[in-house]
Amino acid sequence: MENLFDDKEYYALIKDILNDDNFKKLNNIEHHGTTRFEHSIRVSYYSYLASKKFKLHDKEVARAGLLHDFFMSYDDRTKKERLLSTFVHPKYAAANANKYFDISDMEYDIIRTHMFPLNLAVPKYTESWIVSVIDKLIGFYEFFNSYKFKLSYATNYLYFFVFLNFLRLR
Repeated sequence: MENLFDDKEYYALIKDILNDDNFKKLNNIEHHGTTRFEHSIRVSYYSYLASKKFKLHDKEVARAGLLHDFFMSYDDRTKKERLLSTFVHPKYAAANANKYFDISDMEYDIIRTHMFPLNLAVPKYTESWIVSVIDKLIGFYEFFNSYKFKLSYATNYLYFFVFLNFLRLR
């Protein structure tokens, strides 16, 4: 996956999480047109790079970024349940991270507040803000990347419609 694991220092920080059987289950859950596993790795890695650049707590960011969506969900949920999950899943992810891994207060805050402002838990740390922002950027990228063919189709249809109307006006 994008050769993220060529960064040996990063990989050393997260390999115990990646090898955890419960965490591996995220590979089976669709998320923004990819899997929650792949999404979490992207958020973790790019947040790690940003925190390293700004000389922040890169270890905590790498680990919490990886665990920010560490909750189980099922595809048979209703649309209403999926929408509610947007607001409450950080609480479940933080509880799971705390249950399965030894996380710090900062890591807990990063996970718990990553959906601000959609949930009302305000980030306490700069590291929490970094993961929150990068999660949203990665989510938009993944969503639009997975649906670009549909957007392209809709755009072409719109162009065709405008062109036909242009011909009618002449």
